[in-house]
Amino acid sequence: MDELDLAILDRLQHDVRQTNRELAAAVGLAPSSCLARVRALREAGVIRGAHVDVDLTAIGRSAQAMVALKIKPQAFGSAGTFERWIADLPETLSVFMVSGASDFLVHVAVPDTDRLREFVLALAKRPEIADIRTSIVFDHTRKQVVEPLGPGRRSTS
Repeated sequence: MDELDLAILDRLQHDVRQTNRELAAAVGLAPSSCLARVRALREAGVIRGAHVDVDLTAIGRSAQAMVALKIKPQAFGSAGTFERWIADLPETLSVFMVSGASDFLVHVAVPDTDRLREFVLALAKRPEIADIRTSIVFDHTRKQVVEPLGPGRRSTS
């Protein structure tokens, strides 16, 4: 990836709905060259799609939580199956397989704490789970623009 690819990624992350002609003008390329670069970034898997940012409160899911799950040692053989199962639950926003005290962190959004309680109690019935710890999310900030951190690109700290 060169500086033009990085500029294309930056512009698309700020506004994925802009036309190719607008994107090309912003990064200083001919529209055909810009389109070829965007296609190449997609084919390389750098651009994996475009997403809609949904207001969870507006769709009735104002209570968020991070649910930390510890899996029983004998269940590690089916950790992938468990991960897919929990990712498919309608309450689940994201699933992270992690190291440390927990094996999975699950970001969920539900209408209220009563529904969160029901969700956690349903998880507790799963034979794979050894421990559940739930933390209510009071606020959530997600970066809208992500820059690569490769050689020559350092954090500002």
